[in-house]
Amino acid sequence: MIRLSYDEIIAKIKEKSSLSESELSDKVEKKVAQLAGLVSREGAAHIVASELGIKLVGQLSGRLQIKNILNGMRDVETVGKVMQVFEERQFSTNGREGKVASLQVADETGGIRAVLWNEQAENVKGVKAGDVVKVKSAYVRERNGLKELHLNDRSVLLVNPPGETVDVAVTLAASPQQQKAGVARKKLSELSDADFIVEVLGTVVQVFDMKFFEVCPDCGKRAKPLNGTFTCEQHGAVKPSYSYVMNTVIDDGTETMRLVLFRRMVERLLRKTEQEVLSYRLQPDAFQQVKNDILGNFVKAVVRVNKNDMFDRLELVAQEVYEASPDEEITRLNDELAAAEVNSQKLKEASKVQ
Repeated sequence: MIRLSYDEIIAKIKEKSSLSESELSDKVEKKVAQLAGLVSREGAAHIVASELGIKLVGQLSGRLQIKNILNGMRDVETVGKVMQVFEERQFSTNGREGKVASLQVADETGGIRAVLWNEQAENVKGVKAGDVVKVKSAYVRERNGLKELHLNDRSVLLVNPPGETVDVAVTLAASPQQQKAGVARKKLSELSDADFIVEVLGTVVQVFDMKFFEVCPDCGKRAKPLNGTFTCEQHGAVKPSYSYVMNTVIDDGTETMRLVLFRRMVERLLRKTEQEVLSYRLQPDAFQQVKNDILGNFVKAVVRVNKNDMFDRLELVAQEVYEASPDEEITRLNDELAAAEVNSQKLKEASKVQ
């Protein structure tokens, strides 16, 4: 079933009429008052659109701009530029194992997450930020209030297809633009195990010793010890390479939470090369100064929220991590305060009308 949020309805009416947002808000509030609470704001907005002769839902499948992709659609095709690549992860549900990977893509109209399941997850390997991708035969689901494109075994992901170009309205790896592309910023105290991918901001207040583990040099999966050697499920006996994980704790003033960083995210946070990080495996004492140096760092991160059942706590797994800019965050806060003031004024005006 196709469902539009209140904001989506208002945006579509604005696009197809000469009415301002405040004028539309007034019409909706009056309609709610006229119907004595018998309809929600979304329902009232639908009625306003109908009275204005505006068709809210047009094409339901086929090639669409991202702004026209709606929850519940099937057989969707779209083209976008890759903004972020999230690493493949394994999962186990009701005794069934699988894997999932995802991409954040955007075009000139907006952004959306593309989620690839099982065999489709393999197609993410080699994809990088800036690539153009065409998604075909995807379906749309909503998660935590955000629309997502899901690709199953019927779907197709084409990377840099000939003749396809995308003018993106957002820039790569910038926090406000991540917001526009569908990654919501949340405070640590607001997180729950219902969250999936969010952006958080915090100060590094604790750093633990790095852990190194053996991986297959061909596929990067965990290599297991067997009879004095190491083996990979896919490639058999191997001479292992090493990967690494680092645990930190961040504080955003509302809560503290463990932030787990794997390999590339470790390198990015520490500003170290792979060779430099690997050197700490044999020289752990050299890592002590590095730990001290990153204490107090102000960082923002796009994270996956995990529930650690053993310790009954939420933990964050970094998908992207950046040095945060205090000036940028001050500007952001000022913008939010200004927007809140505008909304407050609108509510006051609406109450006077009633």
